[in-house]
Amino acid sequence: MMRQYLIILLLLLPGWAVGQMVEPVKWSGEEVPAASSEAVDSVRLTATIQDGWHMTLISVGDEEIGEEIYETPYTLTFAANEVKAIRYNSCNDQMCTAPEIFDYSNEKFKIKNYELQASENQRGLWMIFVLGLLGGLLAIFTPCVWPIIPMTVSFFLKRTDNGARNAILYGLSIIVIYVGLGLLVTVLFGASALNDLSTNAVVNIVFFLLLVVFALSFFGLFEITLPESWSTALDSKARQTGGLLSILLMAFTLVIVSFSCTGPIIGTLLVEAAGNSLLAPAVGMLGFAVALALPFSLFAMFPQWMKQAPKSGDWMSAFKVVLAFIELALSLKFLSVADMAYGWGILPRWLFIAIWIICFLGIGVYLLWNIRNVSLTRKIIRAVVIIPSVAFACYLVPGLWGAPVKAISAFAPPMEIEGREVFNDYDEGLAYARQEGKPVIIDFTGYGCVNCRKMEAYVLDDDSVKARLKNYVFIELFVDDKRDGIGERNSRIQREQFGSNAQPFFVQLDADGKQIAEPMAFTTDPQEFIGWLKY
Repeated sequence: MMRQYLIILLLLLPGWAVGQMVEPVKWSGEEVPAASSEAVDSVRLTATIQDGWHMTLISVGDEEIGEEIYETPYTLTFAANEVKAIRYNSCNDQMCTAPEIFDYSNEKFKIKNYELQASENQRGLWMIFVLGLLGGLLAIFTPCVWPIIPMTVSFFLKRTDNGARNAILYGLSIIVIYVGLGLLVTVLFGASALNDLSTNAVVNIVFFLLLVVFALSFFGLFEITLPESWSTALDSKARQTGGLLSILLMAFTLVIVSFSCTGPIIGTLLVEAAGNSLLAPAVGMLGFAVALALPFSLFAMFPQWMKQAPKSGDWMSAFKVVLAFIELALSLKFLSVADMAYGWGILPRWLFIAIWIICFLGIGVYLLWNIRNVSLTRKIIRAVVIIPSVAFACYLVPGLWGAPVKAISAFAPPMEIEGREVFNDYDEGLAYARQEGKPVIIDFTGYGCVNCRKMEAYVLDDDSVKARLKNYVFIELFVDDKRDGIGERNSRIQREQFGSNAQPFFVQLDADGKQIAEPMAFTTDPQEFIGWLKY
Protein backbone atom coordinates (compact mmCIF):
# COMPACT_ATOMS: atom_id res chain seq x y z
CA MET A 1 0.00 0.00 0.00
CA MET A 2 2.85 2.37 0.88
CA ARG A 3 4.49 1.84 -2.50
CA GLN A 4 1.21 2.31 -4.37
CA TYR A 5 0.58 5.55 -2.53
CA LEU A 6 4.02 6.88 -3.34
CA ILE A 7 3.66 5.88 -7.00
CA ILE A 8 0.42 7.86 -7.22
CA LEU A 9 2.15 10.88 -5.68
CA LEU A 10 5.10 10.61 -8.04
CA LEU A 11 2.73 10.50 -10.99
CA LEU A 12 0.85 13.57 -9.79
CA LEU A 13 3.59 15.82 -8.48
CA PRO A 14 5.59 16.26 -11.72
CA GLY A 15 2.48 17.83 -13.21
CA TRP A 16 3.17 20.93 -11.13
CA ALA A 17 6.26 21.66 -13.17
CA VAL A 18 4.49 21.37 -16.51
CA GLY A 19 2.92 24.79 -15.99
CA GLN A 20 6.40 26.30 -16.21
CA MET A 21 7.49 24.33 -19.29
CA VAL A 22 4.98 25.58 -21.86
CA GLU A 23 6.56 25.80 -25.34
CA PRO A 24 3.80 26.95 -27.71
CA VAL A 25 6.32 27.91 -30.44
CA LYS A 26 8.64 25.33 -32.01
CA TRP A 27 11.47 26.52 -34.27
CA SER A 28 13.09 24.68 -37.13
CA GLY A 29 15.48 25.86 -39.82
CA GLU A 30 17.27 24.99 -42.98
CA GLU A 31 20.20 26.39 -44.93
CA VAL A 32 19.36 27.33 -48.49
CA PRO A 33 22.24 26.88 -51.02
CA ALA A 34 22.89 29.41 -53.77
CA ALA A 35 21.40 28.53 -57.13
CA SER A 36 24.82 28.34 -58.86
CA SER A 37 26.81 26.45 -56.21
CA GLU A 38 26.62 24.37 -53.07
CA ALA A 39 27.56 27.36 -50.91
CA VAL A 40 25.00 28.44 -48.35
CA ASP A 41 23.25 31.55 -49.57
CA SER A 42 20.55 32.11 -46.98
CA VAL A 43 18.92 30.66 -43.89
CA ARG A 44 15.20 29.93 -43.61
CA LEU A 45 13.72 29.75 -40.11
CA THR A 46 10.21 28.42 -39.49
CA ALA A 47 8.08 28.89 -36.36
CA THR A 48 5.24 26.42 -35.78
CA ILE A 49 2.68 27.89 -33.39
CA GLN A 50 0.46 25.69 -31.23
CA ASP A 51 -3.32 25.94 -31.71
CA GLY A 52 -4.92 28.57 -29.50
CA TRP A 53 -1.69 30.58 -29.22
CA HIS A 54 -0.14 33.46 -31.14
CA MET A 55 3.40 34.76 -31.23
CA THR A 56 4.54 38.34 -30.71
CA LEU A 57 7.67 38.99 -32.77
CA ILE A 58 9.38 41.53 -30.54
CA SER A 59 12.60 42.06 -32.49
CA VAL A 60 14.85 40.55 -35.16
CA GLY A 61 18.46 41.47 -34.52
CA ASP A 62 18.55 45.17 -33.65
CA GLU A 63 15.28 45.90 -35.43
CA GLU A 64 12.23 46.32 -33.22
CA ILE A 65 9.18 44.60 -34.78
CA GLY A 66 6.35 44.33 -32.22
CA GLU A 67 4.13 42.34 -34.59
CA GLU A 68 1.59 39.70 -33.51
CA ILE A 69 1.82 36.53 -35.60
CA TYR A 70 -1.21 34.24 -35.87
CA GLU A 71 -0.33 32.31 -39.05
CA THR A 72 1.44 29.00 -38.71
CA PRO A 73 3.92 28.00 -39.92
CA TYR A 74 5.58 31.41 -40.01
CA THR A 75 8.81 31.75 -42.03
CA LEU A 76 11.73 34.17 -41.83
CA THR A 77 14.58 34.22 -44.34
CA PHE A 78 17.84 36.17 -44.16
CA ALA A 79 21.32 36.06 -45.64
CA ALA A 80 23.62 33.37 -44.29
CA ASN A 81 26.29 35.88 -43.27
CA GLU A 82 23.82 37.75 -41.06
CA VAL A 83 23.63 36.14 -37.64
CA LYS A 84 20.42 37.41 -36.08
CA ALA A 85 18.65 36.73 -32.79
CA ILE A 86 14.86 36.57 -32.83
CA ARG A 87 13.21 37.80 -29.64
CA TYR A 88 9.61 36.74 -29.15
CA ASN A 89 7.00 35.57 -26.70
CA SER A 90 3.70 33.76 -27.05
CA CYS A 91 0.22 34.24 -25.57
CA ASN A 92 -3.13 32.53 -25.40
CA ASP A 93 -6.38 33.66 -23.77
CA GLN A 94 -5.08 32.88 -20.27
CA MET A 95 -1.37 33.63 -20.12
CA CYS A 96 1.75 34.95 -21.82
CA THR A 97 5.13 33.27 -21.68
CA ALA A 98 8.26 35.13 -20.72
CA PRO A 99 10.19 36.58 -23.66
CA GLU A 100 12.58 34.10 -25.31
CA ILE A 101 15.49 34.49 -27.70
CA PHE A 102 16.01 32.17 -30.65
CA ASP A 103 19.59 32.24 -31.95
CA TYR A 104 20.92 30.83 -35.19
CA SER A 105 24.68 30.56 -35.34
CA ASN A 106 27.33 28.04 -36.40
CA GLU A 107 24.66 25.82 -37.93
CA LYS A 108 23.12 25.18 -34.49
CA PHE A 109 19.75 26.13 -33.11
CA LYS A 110 19.23 26.93 -29.48
CA ILE A 111 16.59 28.63 -27.37
CA LYS A 112 17.60 30.75 -24.40
CA ASN A 113 15.12 31.95 -21.80
CA TYR A 114 15.14 35.66 -21.30
CA GLU A 115 17.33 35.67 -18.19
CA LEU A 116 15.96 38.62 -16.27
CA GLN A 117 12.38 37.42 -16.51
CA ALA A 118 13.26 33.80 -15.80
CA SER A 119 15.28 34.66 -12.72
CA GLU A 120 12.50 36.90 -11.46
CA ASN A 121 9.92 34.14 -11.92
CA GLN A 122 12.17 31.77 -10.00
CA ARG A 123 12.67 34.27 -7.18
CA GLY A 124 8.93 34.88 -7.09
CA LEU A 125 8.11 31.19 -6.71
CA TRP A 126 10.72 30.78 -3.99
CA MET A 127 9.24 33.75 -2.15
CA ILE A 128 5.75 32.25 -2.39
CA PHE A 129 7.10 28.92 -1.09
CA VAL A 130 8.79 30.66 1.87
CA LEU A 131 5.59 32.60 2.59
CA GLY A 132 3.76 29.27 2.58
CA LEU A 133 6.25 27.81 5.04
CA LEU A 134 5.84 30.79 7.36
CA GLY A 135 2.07 30.54 7.11
CA GLY A 136 2.20 26.85 7.94
CA LEU A 137 4.44 27.46 10.96
CA LEU A 138 2.05 30.14 12.19
CA ALA A 139 -0.91 27.81 11.70
CA ILE A 140 0.64 25.18 14.00
CA PHE A 141 0.23 27.48 16.99
CA THR A 142 -3.25 28.78 16.23
CA PRO A 143 -5.98 27.90 18.72
CA CYS A 144 -7.86 25.80 16.16
CA VAL A 145 -4.90 23.56 15.29
CA TRP A 146 -3.53 22.99 18.78
CA PRO A 147 -6.58 20.98 20.04
CA ILE A 148 -6.07 18.50 17.18
CA ILE A 149 -2.95 17.21 18.94
CA PRO A 150 -4.83 15.05 21.47
CA MET A 151 -7.16 13.83 18.70
CA THR A 152 -4.12 12.75 16.69
CA VAL A 153 -2.59 11.15 19.78
CA SER A 154 -5.67 9.05 20.37
CA PHE A 155 -5.87 8.00 16.74
CA PHE A 156 -2.26 6.85 16.34
CA LEU A 157 -1.92 5.28 19.78
CA LYS A 158 -4.50 2.74 18.65
CA ARG A 159 -2.46 1.95 15.51
CA THR A 160 0.52 0.07 16.88
CA ASP A 161 1.63 -1.42 13.55
CA ASN A 162 3.78 0.32 10.93
CA GLY A 163 4.08 3.51 12.97
CA ALA A 164 6.69 5.15 10.75
CA ARG A 165 4.84 4.29 7.56
CA ASN A 166 1.53 5.57 8.91
CA ALA A 167 3.14 8.79 10.08
CA ILE A 168 4.69 9.41 6.65
CA LEU A 169 1.39 8.67 4.94
CA TYR A 170 -0.36 11.06 7.33
CA GLY A 171 2.06 13.87 6.49
CA LEU A 172 1.84 13.16 2.75
CA SER A 173 -1.95 13.16 2.96
CA ILE A 174 -1.94 16.61 4.55
CA ILE A 175 0.41 17.86 1.81
CA VAL A 176 -1.69 16.35 -1.00
CA ILE A 177 -4.89 17.90 0.37
CA TYR A 178 -3.47 21.41 0.65
CA VAL A 179 -1.56 21.29 -2.65
CA GLY A 180 -4.74 19.96 -4.27
CA LEU A 181 -6.47 23.08 -2.99
CA GLY A 182 -3.82 25.27 -4.65
CA LEU A 183 -4.10 23.36 -7.93
CA LEU A 184 -7.90 23.58 -7.79
CA VAL A 185 -7.71 27.36 -7.46
CA THR A 186 -5.33 27.48 -10.42
CA VAL A 187 -7.52 25.27 -12.63
CA LEU A 188 -10.74 27.09 -11.72
CA PHE A 189 -9.44 30.62 -12.22
CA GLY A 190 -6.54 30.36 -14.69
CA ALA A 191 -3.56 32.70 -14.94
CA SER A 192 -5.35 35.83 -16.14
CA ALA A 193 -8.13 35.59 -13.57
CA LEU A 194 -5.63 34.90 -10.79
CA ASN A 195 -3.65 37.98 -11.74
CA ASP A 196 -6.84 40.06 -11.60
CA LEU A 197 -7.83 38.37 -8.33
CA SER A 198 -5.02 40.06 -6.42
CA THR A 199 -6.47 43.55 -7.07
CA ASN A 200 -10.18 42.78 -7.37
CA ALA A 201 -12.08 45.07 -5.00
CA VAL A 202 -14.65 42.48 -3.92
CA VAL A 203 -11.99 39.82 -3.23
CA ASN A 204 -9.78 42.21 -1.25
CA ILE A 205 -12.68 43.63 0.76
CA VAL A 206 -13.87 40.09 1.56
CA PHE A 207 -10.43 39.12 2.85
CA PHE A 208 -10.16 42.38 4.78
CA LEU A 209 -13.48 41.71 6.50
CA LEU A 210 -12.61 38.04 7.02
CA LEU A 211 -9.38 38.92 8.85
CA VAL A 212 -11.17 41.57 10.93
CA VAL A 213 -13.88 39.08 11.93
CA PHE A 214 -11.30 36.48 12.95
CA ALA A 215 -9.35 39.12 14.87
CA LEU A 216 -12.48 40.10 16.81
CA SER A 217 -13.07 36.41 17.53
CA PHE A 218 -9.53 36.02 18.86
CA PHE A 219 -10.11 39.08 21.06
CA GLY A 220 -12.86 37.00 22.67
CA LEU A 221 -15.92 38.88 21.42
CA PHE A 222 -17.41 35.66 20.00
CA GLU A 223 -16.38 32.15 19.03
CA ILE A 224 -16.16 30.92 15.44
CA THR A 225 -16.39 27.18 14.95
CA LEU A 226 -17.33 24.97 12.06
CA PRO A 227 -20.27 22.61 12.67
CA GLU A 228 -19.10 20.03 15.19
CA SER A 229 -20.91 17.32 13.25
CA TRP A 230 -18.44 17.73 10.36
CA SER A 231 -15.32 16.99 12.35
CA THR A 232 -17.06 14.39 14.55
CA ALA A 233 -18.32 12.49 11.53
CA LEU A 234 -14.92 12.52 9.85
CA ASP A 235 -13.12 11.48 13.03
CA SER A 236 -15.58 8.66 13.64
CA LYS A 237 -15.27 7.46 10.06
CA ALA A 238 -11.46 7.56 10.30
CA ARG A 239 -11.52 5.34 13.40
CA GLN A 240 -13.85 2.82 11.78
CA THR A 241 -11.91 2.60 8.53
CA GLY A 242 -8.65 0.76 8.09
CA GLY A 243 -5.52 1.33 6.05
CA LEU A 244 -4.75 4.31 3.90
CA LEU A 245 -8.35 5.56 3.78
CA SER A 246 -8.50 6.02 7.56
CA ILE A 247 -5.26 8.04 7.53
CA LEU A 248 -6.53 10.16 4.65
CA LEU A 249 -9.78 10.81 6.55
CA MET A 250 -7.77 11.79 9.62
CA ALA A 251 -5.87 14.30 7.49
CA PHE A 252 -9.21 15.66 6.24
CA THR A 253 -10.31 15.95 9.87
CA LEU A 254 -7.27 18.09 10.60
CA VAL A 255 -8.05 20.33 7.64
CA ILE A 256 -11.74 20.72 8.56
CA VAL A 257 -11.21 21.32 12.28
CA SER A 258 -8.36 23.78 11.74
CA PHE A 259 -10.00 25.73 8.94
CA SER A 260 -11.38 28.41 11.26
CA CYS A 261 -7.80 29.52 11.90
CA THR A 262 -5.98 28.37 8.76
CA GLY A 263 -8.62 29.78 6.39
CA PRO A 264 -7.44 33.42 6.67
CA ILE A 265 -3.80 32.33 6.38
CA ILE A 266 -4.55 30.21 3.29
CA GLY A 267 -6.67 32.96 1.75
CA THR A 268 -3.94 35.54 2.32
CA LEU A 269 -1.36 33.20 0.80
CA LEU A 270 -3.48 32.46 -2.29
CA VAL A 271 -4.18 36.13 -2.95
CA GLU A 272 -0.46 36.97 -2.61
CA ALA A 273 0.34 34.09 -4.99
CA ALA A 274 -2.39 35.07 -7.44
CA GLY A 275 -0.46 37.73 -9.33
CA ASN A 276 2.77 35.73 -9.47
CA SER A 277 2.41 32.85 -11.92
CA LEU A 278 0.19 29.96 -12.93
CA LEU A 279 2.11 27.59 -10.65
CA ALA A 280 2.35 29.91 -7.63
CA PRO A 281 -0.83 28.85 -5.72
CA ALA A 282 0.28 25.21 -5.72
CA VAL A 283 3.82 26.19 -4.68
CA GLY A 284 2.44 28.32 -1.85
CA MET A 285 0.20 25.51 -0.63
CA LEU A 286 3.16 23.12 -0.83
CA GLY A 287 5.16 25.34 1.54
CA PHE A 288 2.18 25.73 3.87
CA ALA A 289 1.46 22.00 3.92
CA VAL A 290 5.07 20.97 4.49
CA ALA A 291 5.36 23.24 7.55
CA LEU A 292 2.03 22.05 8.95
CA ALA A 293 2.52 18.35 8.14
CA LEU A 294 6.04 17.90 9.53
CA PRO A 295 5.27 18.23 13.28
CA PHE A 296 2.11 16.17 13.00
CA SER A 297 4.02 13.44 11.17
CA LEU A 298 6.61 13.41 13.96
CA PHE A 299 3.93 13.31 16.63
CA ALA A 300 2.18 10.50 14.76
CA MET A 301 5.47 8.58 14.64
CA PHE A 302 6.15 9.11 18.35
CA PRO A 303 2.75 9.47 20.09
CA GLN A 304 4.37 9.81 23.50
CA TRP A 305 5.73 13.21 22.39
CA MET A 306 2.19 14.52 22.04
CA LYS A 307 1.37 13.49 25.60
CA GLN A 308 4.08 15.86 26.76
CA ALA A 309 2.79 18.84 24.74
CA PRO A 310 1.57 21.72 26.92
CA LYS A 311 -2.18 21.94 27.34
CA SER A 312 -3.98 25.01 26.14
CA GLY A 313 -4.77 27.57 28.85
CA ASP A 314 -3.86 31.16 29.71
CA TRP A 315 -0.93 31.09 27.29
CA MET A 316 -3.31 30.21 24.45
CA SER A 317 -5.60 33.13 25.33
CA ALA A 318 -2.62 35.49 25.25
CA PHE A 319 -1.45 34.02 21.95
CA LYS A 320 -4.93 34.54 20.45
CA VAL A 321 -4.91 38.24 21.41
CA VAL A 322 -1.42 38.75 19.95
CA LEU A 323 -2.55 36.99 16.77
CA ALA A 324 -5.65 39.22 16.69
CA PHE A 325 -3.53 42.40 16.66
CA ILE A 326 -1.35 40.96 13.87
CA GLU A 327 -4.40 39.97 11.81
CA LEU A 328 -5.83 43.47 12.16
CA ALA A 329 -2.58 44.93 10.87
CA LEU A 330 -2.37 42.49 7.96
CA SER A 331 -6.02 43.05 7.02
CA LEU A 332 -5.14 46.62 6.02
CA LYS A 333 -3.06 45.26 3.11
CA PHE A 334 -6.24 44.05 1.39
CA LEU A 335 -8.20 47.21 2.12
CA SER A 336 -5.27 49.28 0.85
CA VAL A 337 -5.02 47.39 -2.45
CA ALA A 338 -8.72 47.87 -3.18
CA ASP A 339 -8.52 51.51 -2.09
CA MET A 340 -5.62 52.29 -4.45
CA ALA A 341 -6.84 50.23 -7.42
CA TYR A 342 -10.21 51.97 -7.42
CA GLY A 343 -9.01 55.41 -6.29
CA TRP A 344 -11.23 55.69 -3.20
CA GLY A 345 -8.63 57.54 -1.12
CA ILE A 346 -9.86 56.25 2.25
CA LEU A 347 -6.56 54.79 3.50
CA PRO A 348 -3.58 57.11 2.88
CA ARG A 349 -0.11 55.89 3.77
CA TRP A 350 0.10 57.87 7.04
CA LEU A 351 -3.16 56.37 8.32
CA PHE A 352 -2.04 52.86 7.32
CA ILE A 353 1.18 53.31 9.31
CA ALA A 354 -0.66 54.85 12.27
CA ILE A 355 -2.92 51.81 12.60
CA TRP A 356 0.08 49.47 12.43
CA ILE A 357 1.73 51.48 15.24
CA ILE A 358 -1.43 51.11 17.36
CA CYS A 359 -1.57 47.34 16.70
CA PHE A 360 2.01 46.65 17.72
CA LEU A 361 1.82 48.98 20.73
CA GLY A 362 -1.38 47.12 21.60
CA ILE A 363 0.55 43.84 21.74
CA GLY A 364 3.04 45.36 24.17
CA VAL A 365 0.40 46.96 26.40
CA TYR A 366 -1.71 43.81 26.53
CA LEU A 367 1.20 41.55 27.48
CA LEU A 368 2.38 44.04 30.12
CA TRP A 369 -1.03 44.01 31.73
CA ASN A 370 -1.03 41.80 34.86
CA ILE A 371 2.50 40.62 34.07
CA ARG A 372 3.18 40.52 37.82
CA ASN A 373 0.69 37.69 38.24
CA VAL A 374 2.40 35.25 35.84
CA SER A 375 5.30 32.90 36.47
CA LEU A 376 8.92 33.92 35.87
CA THR A 377 9.10 31.73 32.76
CA ARG A 378 6.06 33.41 31.25
CA LYS A 379 7.39 36.85 32.17
CA ILE A 380 10.50 36.08 30.13
CA ILE A 381 8.42 34.79 27.22
CA ARG A 382 6.24 37.88 27.31
CA ALA A 383 9.28 40.14 27.42
CA VAL A 384 10.65 38.42 24.31
CA VAL A 385 7.45 39.46 22.51
CA ILE A 386 6.93 42.86 24.15
CA ILE A 387 10.37 44.32 23.41
CA PRO A 388 10.41 43.73 19.60
CA SER A 389 6.71 44.71 19.30
CA VAL A 390 7.20 48.09 21.00
CA ALA A 391 10.52 48.64 19.21
CA PHE A 392 8.84 47.95 15.87
CA ALA A 393 6.06 50.42 16.69
CA CYS A 394 8.68 53.07 17.49
CA TYR A 395 10.48 52.28 14.23
CA LEU A 396 7.26 53.00 12.31
CA VAL A 397 6.65 56.43 13.87
CA PRO A 398 8.87 58.42 11.41
CA GLY A 399 6.79 56.91 8.61
CA LEU A 400 3.96 59.23 9.65
CA TRP A 401 6.07 62.10 8.24
CA GLY A 402 7.25 60.39 5.06
CA ALA A 403 10.17 58.17 6.16
CA PRO A 404 10.45 55.04 3.98
CA VAL A 405 10.09 52.47 6.86
CA LYS A 406 11.34 49.78 4.49
CA ALA A 407 10.35 46.90 6.77
CA ILE A 408 6.69 47.31 5.74
CA SER A 409 7.30 48.46 2.17
CA ALA A 410 5.66 45.28 0.87
CA PHE A 411 2.39 46.04 2.70
CA ALA A 412 1.98 49.80 2.90
CA PRO A 413 0.70 52.07 0.11
CA PRO A 414 3.47 53.42 -2.18
CA MET A 415 5.43 56.36 -0.87
CA GLU A 416 5.85 59.63 -2.69
CA ILE A 417 9.44 59.90 -3.96
CA GLU A 418 10.60 63.50 -3.84
CA GLY A 419 12.56 65.20 -6.63
CA ARG A 420 11.00 63.16 -9.42
CA GLU A 421 8.51 64.24 -12.06
CA VAL A 422 6.27 61.32 -12.94
CA PHE A 423 3.97 60.76 -15.89
CA ASN A 424 1.16 58.23 -15.54
CA ASP A 425 0.14 58.30 -19.20
CA TYR A 426 2.29 56.48 -21.77
CA ASP A 427 1.63 58.77 -24.75
CA GLU A 428 1.89 61.94 -22.69
CA GLY A 429 5.24 60.86 -21.25
CA LEU A 430 6.69 59.95 -24.67
CA ALA A 431 5.51 63.24 -26.17
CA TYR A 432 7.23 65.17 -23.38
CA ALA A 433 10.44 63.13 -23.88
CA ARG A 434 10.50 63.95 -27.61
CA GLN A 435 9.91 67.61 -26.83
CA GLU A 436 12.75 67.74 -24.29
CA GLY A 437 15.05 65.33 -26.15
CA LYS A 438 15.44 63.16 -23.04
CA PRO A 439 15.49 59.37 -22.66
CA VAL A 440 12.63 57.54 -20.99
CA ILE A 441 12.25 55.00 -18.20
CA ILE A 442 8.93 53.16 -18.03
CA ASP A 443 8.07 51.55 -14.71
CA PHE A 444 5.38 48.91 -15.14
CA THR A 445 4.08 48.48 -11.61
CA GLY A 446 0.95 47.51 -9.68
CA TYR A 447 -0.91 48.52 -6.55
CA GLY A 448 -1.02 44.89 -5.46
CA CYS A 449 2.63 44.21 -6.38
CA VAL A 450 4.67 43.41 -3.26
CA ASN A 451 8.02 43.49 -5.07
CA CYS A 452 7.15 46.87 -6.60
CA ARG A 453 6.78 48.39 -3.12
CA LYS A 454 10.08 46.85 -2.03
CA MET A 455 11.91 48.17 -5.08
CA GLU A 456 10.49 51.67 -4.53
CA ALA A 457 11.75 51.68 -0.94
CA TYR A 458 15.15 50.06 -1.49
CA VAL A 459 16.08 51.32 -4.97
CA LEU A 460 14.01 54.19 -6.35
CA ASP A 461 14.24 56.15 -3.10
CA ASP A 462 18.03 55.77 -2.97
CA ASP A 463 19.74 59.18 -3.34
CA SER A 464 22.24 58.00 -5.96
CA VAL A 465 19.46 56.42 -8.03
CA LYS A 466 17.29 59.54 -7.77
CA ALA A 467 20.21 61.63 -9.01
CA ARG A 468 20.57 59.45 -12.11
CA LEU A 469 16.83 59.33 -12.77
CA LYS A 470 16.83 63.12 -13.22
CA ASN A 471 18.35 62.43 -16.65
CA TYR A 472 15.16 60.60 -17.70
CA VAL A 473 11.50 61.21 -18.24
CA PHE A 474 9.91 58.78 -15.76
CA ILE A 475 6.65 57.08 -16.79
CA GLU A 476 4.92 55.03 -14.08
CA LEU A 477 2.20 52.73 -15.42
CA PHE A 478 -0.03 50.81 -12.99
CA VAL A 479 -1.33 47.67 -14.70
CA ASP A 480 -4.04 47.05 -12.09
CA ASP A 481 -5.64 50.51 -12.00
CA LYS A 482 -9.37 49.76 -12.26
CA ARG A 483 -10.44 53.28 -13.21
CA ASP A 484 -11.70 53.81 -16.76
CA GLY A 485 -9.71 50.89 -18.17
CA ILE A 486 -6.37 52.55 -17.31
CA GLY A 487 -4.82 49.37 -15.94
CA GLU A 488 -5.88 47.27 -18.91
CA ARG A 489 -4.38 49.78 -21.35
CA ASN A 490 -1.11 49.82 -19.42
CA SER A 491 -1.05 46.03 -19.20
CA ARG A 492 -1.66 45.74 -22.94
CA ILE A 493 1.24 48.12 -23.65
CA GLN A 494 3.55 45.95 -21.54
CA ARG A 495 2.39 42.67 -23.12
CA GLU A 496 2.24 43.74 -26.73
CA GLN A 497 5.20 46.12 -26.97
CA PHE A 498 7.62 44.60 -24.47
CA GLY A 499 6.50 40.97 -24.26
CA SER A 500 6.05 40.69 -20.51
CA ASN A 501 3.22 40.61 -17.99
CA ALA A 502 5.21 40.55 -14.71
CA GLN A 503 5.87 43.48 -12.40
CA PRO A 504 8.03 45.33 -11.54
CA PHE A 505 9.35 45.73 -15.07
CA PHE A 506 11.55 48.65 -16.19
CA VAL A 507 12.23 49.66 -19.79
CA GLN A 508 14.67 52.28 -21.14
CA LEU A 509 13.83 54.15 -24.36
CA ASP A 510 15.56 56.94 -26.20
CA ALA A 511 13.82 60.22 -26.96
CA ASP A 512 12.31 58.69 -30.12
CA GLY A 513 10.80 55.76 -28.19
CA LYS A 514 13.33 53.11 -29.29
CA GLN A 515 14.41 50.57 -26.69
CA ILE A 516 18.07 51.07 -25.73
CA ALA A 517 18.64 48.30 -23.18
CA GLU A 518 17.27 44.95 -22.09
CA PRO A 519 14.48 45.41 -19.52
CA MET A 520 15.18 45.30 -15.80
CA ALA A 521 13.11 43.18 -13.42
CA PHE A 522 13.09 43.08 -9.61
CA THR A 523 16.18 43.98 -7.57
CA THR A 524 16.82 45.49 -4.15
CA ASP A 525 20.39 46.54 -5.05
CA PRO A 526 20.64 50.25 -6.02
CA GLN A 527 24.07 49.70 -7.62
CA GLU A 528 22.71 46.97 -9.88
CA PHE A 529 19.99 49.34 -11.03
CA ILE A 530 22.49 52.16 -11.58
CA GLY A 531 24.67 49.81 -13.62
CA TRP A 532 21.68 49.12 -15.85
CA LEU A 533 21.03 52.80 -16.56
CA LYS A 534 22.47 54.15 -19.82
CA TYR A 535 22.49 57.85 -18.81
